[in-house]
Amino acid sequence: MIAAKPQHRALTLAVLAASSVMSEAGAQEAREGKSQRDKEATTLDTMVVTAQKREEALQDVPIMLTALPEQLLQDIGVTDIKDVQMLVPGLHVSSTTNESQTTARIRGVGTNGDNAGLESAVGLVIDGVYRPRVGVGFGDLGEIERIEVLKGPQGTVFGKNTSAGVINVITRRPSYTQSADAELTVGNYGEVGVSGAYNDNLGENAAFRVYAAKRKRDGVIDINTGVGPREEREDSDRNFHTVRGQLLLEPNENLDINFIADYSSREENCCVGVTTVRGATAAILDALAGGAGRAVIPTADPQRRLGYANRGTQQDVKDKGLSMELNWNSPWFGGATLTSITAGRDWKSINALDFDFSGADLLYRRNEFDDSSTAFKSFSQELRLTGSSDRFDWMVGGFYSDEDLERHDQYVIGRHYEAYLSTALVSLFARQLAPLGINVNTANPFLFASQATGRPYGTSFAADSEGAHDTYEQKARSLALFTNNTWRATDQFSVTLGLRYTREEKELESRYTNPNGSLGCLSALGNPAQVVAALAGRGIPVPVAQQLAPTTIGYMCLPWANIRHNGRRTDQDRTESEWSGTLKLAYRWNEQVMTYLSGARGYKGGGFNLDRVQSNTGLSSGTAGIVPVDDTSFPGEFVDSYELGAKTTWLGGNLLLNGTVFYQEYTDFQLNSFLGTSYVVRSIPQVVSKGIDTELLWQTGIDGLMVQAGITYADTRYGKDKPTSEFVAPAGPLYKLPGNRISFAPLWSGSAALSYERDIGANLVGRFNIGAKYLSEHNTGSDLDVEKIQKGYTLVNARVGIGAKNRRWSVELWGENLTDKTYQQVGFDAPLQNFSPTPGDPTNTYNAFLGAPRTYGMTLRVHY
Repeated sequence: MIAAKPQHRALTLAVLAASSVMSEAGAQEAREGKSQRDKEATTLDTMVVTAQKREEALQDVPIMLTALPEQLLQDIGVTDIKDVQMLVPGLHVSSTTNESQTTARIRGVGTNGDNAGLESAVGLVIDGVYRPRVGVGFGDLGEIERIEVLKGPQGTVFGKNTSAGVINVITRRPSYTQSADAELTVGNYGEVGVSGAYNDNLGENAAFRVYAAKRKRDGVIDINTGVGPREEREDSDRNFHTVRGQLLLEPNENLDINFIADYSSREENCCVGVTTVRGATAAILDALAGGAGRAVIPTADPQRRLGYANRGTQQDVKDKGLSMELNWNSPWFGGATLTSITAGRDWKSINALDFDFSGADLLYRRNEFDDSSTAFKSFSQELRLTGSSDRFDWMVGGFYSDEDLERHDQYVIGRHYEAYLSTALVSLFARQLAPLGINVNTANPFLFASQATGRPYGTSFAADSEGAHDTYEQKARSLALFTNNTWRATDQFSVTLGLRYTREEKELESRYTNPNGSLGCLSALGNPAQVVAALAGRGIPVPVAQQLAPTTIGYMCLPWANIRHNGRRTDQDRTESEWSGTLKLAYRWNEQVMTYLSGARGYKGGGFNLDRVQSNTGLSSGTAGIVPVDDTSFPGEFVDSYELGAKTTWLGGNLLLNGTVFYQEYTDFQLNSFLGTSYVVRSIPQVVSKGIDTELLWQTGIDGLMVQAGITYADTRYGKDKPTSEFVAPAGPLYKLPGNRISFAPLWSGSAALSYERDIGANLVGRFNIGAKYLSEHNTGSDLDVEKIQKGYTLVNARVGIGAKNRRWSVELWGENLTDKTYQQVGFDAPLQNFSPTPGDPTNTYNAFLGAPRTYGMTLRVHY
């Protein structure tokens, strides 16, 4: 959109407001002395969105989307992507080992985090700039003008292809009116947040805006540090800084250029999982740590929010970028508008991790220098030419991105690793052989690794030594040409055709090292007879010992300790050239009803697994083994999506009721799964998501009362095909997947928000908002273990405030998760503590990353 002069700009943006929902222009007027309801009434059917890269009324766009204006976002307390899910049915956002590993899912479909090699199924676009992963864009969004959540595959109008949807964030641009805003927030858990913004003009043709914020909070998880050396007694704290500057230039009425520079920093401790199921392995860890309850909580109780970690979880995230958006309506283009968005970004996350999530000292990562880090450097350029006539809206464009990804992965051996591994193996064999009448000698079990490798105790896995230190360098180039056009065949009937050609090129160089030499694995591999002798020495008959020897060697050569990886270097590359697109037929029956039928072909690029992968055959499709896998690639993900929807307007434009029936069939669905020791990526032949999406916006007849709500029913399941032995019961670790609902895919989800604003006397105005989000029962683990099921729950947020009618000041009391619901974001096998593949085996321990507890506080806002 071409930015107008001040008098025109206010008029253009005013249509974004709806009664209790203020746009920038509307808020500006209110701050100058008018209450929102004193202005000329604005109906909901005038709300404008840019889902198709042009300004259109929400009710004219044949896409199922949720439009969230500024005031509603402020009422619910939205500051980052995770908060947005409170207002969007069918949107689920979760984090794992650190806040950078944040994943968004729509209608149950998303890309599991913790593997930077996978692109996001749900794309994130901030001010027209595509972010490489959702987690890369996780942070303080600052002053938000609106957020649009588009459901279903998007590819013809946004920078990158996405297979499940897009979260489109539009922040507040500079205006020509001098203003200053400040905000102070205090809350429980020691929360303190301050932010400020200053806006001014630089003459008649330029304006600037600067925003800065700092937010701190104590941890919401208590930590038992076990044997140390960790000293921090809390986890999941916050320490966030951000600054953002914009410069708007409008040399003439046909040209505007907006420059944005931003920088943010997070230096926090995050994230420790809590125990949800305590298995028999916990007793072994307790004994090593010095007594009962020293390593794992005695009785699993997530509501205590007590985690165990003897090592640090420091994270240091730096994000910075520059962008320029140019809009030029030149006579050279025959009335069309040329849009150019150029951006460069630099993001890096350095993360420590207590890998075993216990008070014992097994395995960890440091956050020093580049010991364990992920970094993206990206450049993107988008060009669009957009025009229209009486019957035809057209757009052609191109997109180019150049993305460099560098990852350093480290595993450091703890001082209890050798003793724990030995004891756990002896205990496992004892339980397995007892039904056969074989009594295993369990005396001095911590010596078993030494006996199997023939090395002195404590030298098979040297304490505080690097078992693995790997480097991955990936270069990705993407070039796309796209077009999106709408032909209004009649005043009632329109056809939209979008088409995109994408060429993706990726190159990965992986270098693997075992700095400590992995002596235990080396000795076991070099002398399997010694392993058999060690088993026989435990009273196991030689024929049985020979059968158990490969399992024993496998545990001696887990990925971070496997000497076969040492010194390896692999070079992989892949090129994909794909077509995607959409066809939409829309018919407006009258001013109140529009229906549409759409079909879309979506695509998400393939890539490489950035982790040590090993199997029995050296192929990704193999079963458990110790042969390194060189080819860690996986193909692109495709989806065929169909929707039949309706957008209806009632009560003179004050009630919007929209809905769609959808069917989405994914092929080569990219599943990233943690199997206890490493992440593996599997291409699932088929995933089908089908259901109904509905949303409601109601500006009631009661002055100042506004309702927003929605319900999504999504039955999202894996196909019944079994691509590899991993999916076949009983031994396959993913055997539960075929035919079942996928993880993080509740059958039902719903959201609702009620806002009420009322004048108090001549000079004051009061405002109240309450919002809720419901998710039905769903599994939070990628392997669908029953221990990872989260029962249905509801989250409730509320805010009440009073302030001056002219918006000079306001005070708000707020609360989030008011019922203090304890729920798991992600459930996972406790690393190194799931030795038995048998479902429900009491040996195994399970953990989960929890959602935030109840928080509450007060916010003071001032404006001049």
